[in-house]
Amino acid sequence: MKKKSLIFIVTLMIAAAFAFNAPLALAKDMTAKDFEKEALKHITTISVSEAKAILDKGGFTFLDVRTEKEYKKGHIPGAVNVPRGRLEYDIGKDIPDKNASVVMYCKTGGRSSLATNTLVKMGYKNLKNMDGGWKAWSKAGYPVE
Repeated sequence: MKKKSLIFIVTLMIAAAFAFNAPLALAKDMTAKDFEKEALKHITTISVSEAKAILDKGGFTFLDVRTEKEYKKGHIPGAVNVPRGRLEYDIGKDIPDKNASVVMYCKTGGRSSLATNTLVKMGYKNLKNMDGGWKAWSKAGYPVE
């Protein structure tokens, strides 16, 4: 009886080890672009012209997730800067209301898609990711600070 119990326990432990490591094995093979594609499945993306219309209408916070150095070189008027690397830690201070309407952007849209997806997972409800990011905004000739 002891031998059967031992075999069962060892088999169960091996199965658990494989089950818990399976998601890690998949994730380590993903590229940054793969993570972006996955994030885009769970977020709302808008064009730069839609973002401009939102800015003109008001009622949204623009969240710049670029580095502080990038932000200081220029940003959308009134945008709040919370770098992606500090997002989970600092967002509650800058945007505590999880129902706030927020347009997120970075340089080209990649970091902000990941950041938007992160905030969705944290319970934020009214988020939009600006496709093309800061580069598309400035190329369109829209206002900057």
